[in-house]
Amino acid sequence: MTTAVVFFLALIYNEIKVEAFVLTKVCIASDHHGLEVKKKIVDYLTKKNYEVLDLGPDVEGAVDYPIYAKKVAKSIASGESNFGILICATGIGMSIACNRVKGVRCAHVENPMDVKHSRLDNDANVIAFSSELKTYEIYDILDMFLTTEFSNEERHIRRVKMIDEDLDD
Repeated sequence: MTTAVVFFLALIYNEIKVEAFVLTKVCIASDHHGLEVKKKIVDYLTKKNYEVLDLGPDVEGAVDYPIYAKKVAKSIASGESNFGILICATGIGMSIACNRVKGVRCAHVENPMDVKHSRLDNDANVIAFSSELKTYEIYDILDMFLTTEFSNEERHIRRVKMIDEDLDD
């Protein structure tokens, strides 16, 4: 009887699938132009089981976007978050401010194709975009950003290292 029990347990064990996954932590911030869009994105990502770190602002009224862009950049550079999202009137100013932090590669994006290549070729870890995009466009951009892996091709690895180096030499 002991042999039968072991065999039965072995069959049960072989049927069990163990899946390990890494919880993706996404940090997000906006300026006053992107506040309402940011709230929609937080809800969207939370429903898709991402851990979302909202770095502000959380009140209406004009704010200085570099403060919030740098919060996202520091969260990425420290390893606190895997990916970052920035929303302002155009996405341009926030991307510039964010890229001032070493190890951060923020891409200003306007469509899923921009996102795809920023991830595949540049290993972008932050995206910035306009609050004026349509909701469905934003969701397409987010899905592409969070599911596209870096290509790991030698030429792209080399180029990303060059971006992260001090190029003053």
